[in-house]
Amino acid sequence: MSILTLKDICKDYIQGKEPVRVLKNINLTVEEGEYLAIMGPSGSGKTTLMNIIGCLDVATSGSYVLADQDLKDLSDDALAEIRNKYLGFVFQGFHLLPKMDAMDNVALPLLYAGVGLKERRARAEEALKAVGLEERIHFMPDQLSGGQCQRVAIARAMVGKPKLLLADEPTGALDTKAGSQIMDIFRALSREGMTIIMITHDPAIAACADKTYHILDGELRTEMEAATDEET
Repeated sequence: MSILTLKDICKDYIQGKEPVRVLKNINLTVEEGEYLAIMGPSGSGKTTLMNIIGCLDVATSGSYVLADQDLKDLSDDALAEIRNKYLGFVFQGFHLLPKMDAMDNVALPLLYAGVGLKERRARAEEALKAVGLEERIHFMPDQLSGGQCQRVAIARAMVGKPKLLLADEPTGALDTKAGSQIMDIFRALSREGMTIIMITHDPAIAACADKTYHILDGELRTEMEAATDEET
């Protein structure tokens, strides 16, 4: 069963007085439980695509159906509700609140969802244990390494039990060892059935996914199509 379908997605930005097309007729269907990587160089459109999938931006044209809901013409408040209900985000920069400990950072999405304090803390502790941070639940972000901060961010992304986890260069700010540990967590989440879409420029990181797409000049290609383009 598909969790999302993009059909003929285009995105334009205005530069000066002229529109510039950043995404060009993107078509993508993602099945529940799939683990996808989207690769592309800087400026290729991959982050713009991720922002549209994550309901952080809207397409200029085309259709986007997520969890059987057509997202066309939804208000900002409705899109925010969709994000909180269905999506989890992991970014390169962690985005942890510096004055909150690990538990409160992880519990924050549950606060926005109206979950009570006792349940928030219980679920945050469970999520932190799942990423191997049970002994650092009350550590502040500045007391944690980069890899540990990213694990807190992953716990925060999964605490709401999202249908889809979006990761934008999740190992980009980490050393090789920490990056490998983060990818182990993603593989474990995938084995448990979580749907994951990961943006990366690193072929070794993309190799952890079940399926890889390439985006170049705003056009999305399967790995086979990309290889054919290179040969020609």
